[in-house]
Amino acid sequence: MNHVVLWSLAAATALTALPAAAADRVIYVQPLSPAPGPKVTDAVEKGLRATFPVQVRWLPAVPLPKVAFFAPRRRWRAEKLLVYLAPLLPKDGAKILGLTSADISTTNGDVPDWGILGLGSLDGKACVLSTYRSRRGVPVRVALERVAKVAVHEVGHTFGLEHCPNPGCLMQDAGGKVKTVDEEHALCPKCRAQLKAAGVEVPGGRRVPWRHVD
Repeated sequence: MNHVVLWSLAAATALTALPAAAADRVIYVQPLSPAPGPKVTDAVEKGLRATFPVQVRWLPAVPLPKVAFFAPRRRWRAEKLLVYLAPLLPKDGAKILGLTSADISTTNGDVPDWGILGLGSLDGKACVLSTYRSRRGVPVRVALERVAKVAVHEVGHTFGLEHCPNPGCLMQDAGGKVKTVDEEHALCPKCRAQLKAAGVEVPGGRRVPWRHVD
């Protein structure tokens, strides 16, 4: 079976400005059982806090919703998880990120059930990522780096960033290859400029400390 990656919903172009104060931008992480362990949660939080001017807060774990379960492939539909997650965002939150170790999927063109690392609603409130594909066949360190980068990528979509053509940018499209994530390092100047225009200041030249996530 060909395992591939899709990281965003249908594209839109508008960027939504957020309040200037970092304290007003809270990303809530919603663990979805089966949820990953503490090394993964630590990696996700470090990646988000090092990349965006945000606070990260954790919600109590909840089960994956039955309505999102796709029985023929025994995995969970990511677009349905986004619909489920959006109302769970507390009033003081800017975004909500669902985190699970279960396999997730969505429709991609003519492929009705396409396995993915994560999915984010462009310029929306919710995104979701799974550790299922990131961890297979690689050392723990590599898996943690991948998960942290995917978290940044999916939250980037919710801040209005589309896929980026610049090699090494965290918003680069994986093109169906999980290993593409390993070649991504930081948000490129173009993506940082787009975030700044939306009121999300990201310091230039700052690299996420991936070597520290484990």
